[in-house]
Amino acid sequence: MEHPKTKPRAPFRKKDGPNFVDVHVGQRLRLCRNKNGLTQEELAQASGLTFQQIQKYEQGKNRVSASRLHQFSDILAVPVNYFFDQLQQGAGKVAQNLAEDQAPFSHYEEAHSERETAELIRAYYAIKDPAMRKNIMKIIKQTASVSHTGKGKA
Repeated sequence: MEHPKTKPRAPFRKKDGPNFVDVHVGQRLRLCRNKNGLTQEELAQASGLTFQQIQKYEQGKNRVSASRLHQFSDILAVPVNYFFDQLQQGAGKVAQNLAEDQAPFSHYEEAHSERETAELIRAYYAIKDPAMRKNIMKIIKQTASVSHTGKGKA
């Protein structure tokens, strides 16, 4: 007996947007690229791509193939599983976290591509003392809160 031929729907895929896993992998690619102090152009050149292709990967518009992901992991000196970190939480939770993380930052795409952001990330991770990094993160969050709301916490 033959089963009806139906096209299975891609799991965790919105009708009008990229798969959340592709978005997550792209965000991890961007984070790692910035942490390594590379521009999209430099990563593109190292991988034989155009910077527009890197942009599409980072935005989750294009899916990164396994061989390309392996190439990026070699170039950026991270294990392949780095790009999938935090996905074990499940599709709904990750998608919710991504939306919540980006919601207050309308300038998120622009800020991540700036050289200043890469410099900040490198400087932050250059601080070896975890307690000092934690304190600096508190200061940054408090400053951002005051800047965003126009008033500080009492």
